[in-house]
Amino acid sequence: MANFSAADVKTLRDLTGAGMLDCKNALQEADGDVDRAVEILRVTGKKGVAKREGRTASNGLIAADIEGDTAGVMLELNCETDFVAKTEPFQALAARVATIAGTSKVADPAELLTVEDDGTSVQAILDEANAVMGEKVEVRRFVRYAADNAADGTPGYVATYLHRTSPDLPPTVGVLVELDRPDAEVAKDIAQHIAAFMPSYLDRESIPEDVLANERRIAEATSREEGKPEQALPRIVEGRVNGFVKESALLEQGFVKEPKKSVKNVLAEAGVAVRRFTRFRVGQ
Repeated sequence: MANFSAADVKTLRDLTGAGMLDCKNALQEADGDVDRAVEILRVTGKKGVAKREGRTASNGLIAADIEGDTAGVMLELNCETDFVAKTEPFQALAARVATIAGTSKVADPAELLTVEDDGTSVQAILDEANAVMGEKVEVRRFVRYAADNAADGTPGYVATYLHRTSPDLPPTVGVLVELDRPDAEVAKDIAQHIAAFMPSYLDRESIPEDVLANERRIAEATSREEGKPEQALPRIVEGRVNGFVKESALLEQGFVKEPKKSVKNVLAEAGVAVRRFTRFRVGQ
């Protein structure tokens, strides 16, 4: 059996836009050589391969599907141009794939491509879209939350917010958030805050120690470069690290609607906790 990995299959798909099964077969025939597999796909005339080879899909939209407030998915569907992203067929395709992802309950992008809808796999649906739209169309990533499977065993509340950065474009920023109890207003406020302020972590405890150590190192080097007094360095460094935490951790940020209050305080007043969140922006 040829020696190749799932990553090789993805690389070949990215290069050619060919279907997953075609890519696997080509790699099998090429003994795992990606360059040779590209040639095989071109020689065998797989639809659109030569045309899409080397092209990138960096435009697109964010779509979501929520099921009963306790589960939901969010995905990024990419195409090559914003012209295609604006079209009704592309947006309908994104909605269809999001619904399939939500009802299938799969959690892995590769698995999603094998899921069937009315007898047609997601991969085949995307391949058809590739041919009809004349552009590479692909699911770049997706995330699934199931609040009823929370670590503490209690049901929660899942909500999404999709944001248009331009009125003539579909949503290009999306947030999926899970609370520990139902509260539609808080969920919307927090999701909108996340969309705007781009936190990377939930709280200080969620920031890896190596990340904090690196920020501390940079803060110390910067302070020395600025000629800060040696005796003041510990205080200055810690202040800069705390500033990084306040920018990066959701609960430490000033709330978008009331900047003098932290998100942590706003949630405490509402009696709600954020369990987790994911933010997608097309192409990032």
